[in-house]
Amino acid sequence: MAQVDIQINGKAYRIACEDGQEPRLRELAHMVDAHVKDLVSQVGQVGDTRLMVMASLLVADELVDLRDAANEVDEGEEEFSPSELDDLALTMDGLAERIERIAVRLEAP
Repeated sequence: MAQVDIQINGKAYRIACEDGQEPRLRELAHMVDAHVKDLVSQVGQVGDTRLMVMASLLVADELVDLRDAANEVDEGEEEFSPSELDDLALTMDGLAERIERIAVRLEAP
């Protein structure tokens, strides 16, 4: 079993994972840290436990949205309307910009 050192909200954690999963765990940790940093910028340092709960809820919300969208696609109940496609494109552009900002922050010393 591998051990990976990660940082979330400036705090170091050593987490165990299966061998070979280290890059994935680091990627997940960066995602969680990005959520926590966004929360801190909005609500301040309200305590690690509360920040982790809030970040977990944000991740769960994103997961449910993706699952619901996947179910709609799988069921094939309806096609996307042009306005829905435009909304989706705008959302994807916003996500791409957010990912780029996060990447810049992660690469900063």
